[in-house]
Amino acid sequence: MNKLLNRRNFLKGGLATTAAAAVLKNSDTQAAGHFDGYPDSMGVLVDLTRCVGCRSCEAACNKEQQLPEPAKPYDDFSVFDEMHHGQKRRTDETRYTVVNRYDVPEIDHPLFRKIQCNHCAEPACLTSCFVNAYTKTPEGAVIYNPKVCVGCRNCMIACPFYIPTFKFSHAFTPRIMKCIFCYDTRLKDGKAPACVEACPQEALTFGKRTEVLEMGKQRIRMTPGKYVNHVYGEHEVGGTAWMYLSSVPFDKVGLDTHLPNEPIIYSVKDFLAMVPMVLTIWPGLFVGFHLLATRKDKIKELEDAKNKKNDEKEEQV
Repeated sequence: MNKLLNRRNFLKGGLATTAAAAVLKNSDTQAAGHFDGYPDSMGVLVDLTRCVGCRSCEAACNKEQQLPEPAKPYDDFSVFDEMHHGQKRRTDETRYTVVNRYDVPEIDHPLFRKIQCNHCAEPACLTSCFVNAYTKTPEGAVIYNPKVCVGCRNCMIACPFYIPTFKFSHAFTPRIMKCIFCYDTRLKDGKAPACVEACPQEALTFGKRTEVLEMGKQRIRMTPGKYVNHVYGEHEVGGTAWMYLSSVPFDKVGLDTHLPNEPIIYSVKDFLAMVPMVLTIWPGLFVGFHLLATRKDKIKELEDAKNKKNDEKEEQV
């Protein structure tokens, strides 16, 4: 009987979410077209020659966004040695920014790089989302609306920087977790993000994107040989709000140097043609996975209730 009930719940949940997805697929909602960004949007210049890996930005982000406390304190620098499946630390649902260390043989000291959403001018996450869960604001932030998200995770696949992560702990309320440029609490009021404000080395410079970009170019011109002759993020994938200066080739600090200058959406149109099908199938699967995962708990609850009822009957007898 318990198996039958759980199967019915699984089918009801799967059919309901599939039907909802089909309605969304046939609605007028669709991915945005060509977009060149906002001319007065804000940006951040990250100078890797100034970062000392203090992780003050991580702590400030955690506090501002009310994220869980980390397993290790921010002054525990052993995190720089952590590897997961051969990869350095990445952002996830518990942290919107991380700082990683890179040991470059060509120089006698390590370099550190802050990692967060780069807030692209033409975001692949936005253009791959068929329910319009993402918005590019005039201030430059790429923000996310969990109320309309259906959990298809196409944004995770489309992002060239592998930033959006999925919050698996809530199967019935899909949610993508990523940096939002402190939009709600700071950016919309013209204030710098918490991480920028907290940086003691002035490795992060906040301002209009056009102005901080020119600042980066000026540093390159004024100090020949100190920097690679390029501001990473000026053109990559159509341009990003967060841009980088480095004293070594960008691939030495984990940045992808093979990205096109055109927005990623131009390269994934064939993939996006499959999205309606994926959108129809995946929500039902997520519900099924959740029900299967919680099946044992439900069965145990039923058995406990039955045993309690039997014990009460025996006591009455």
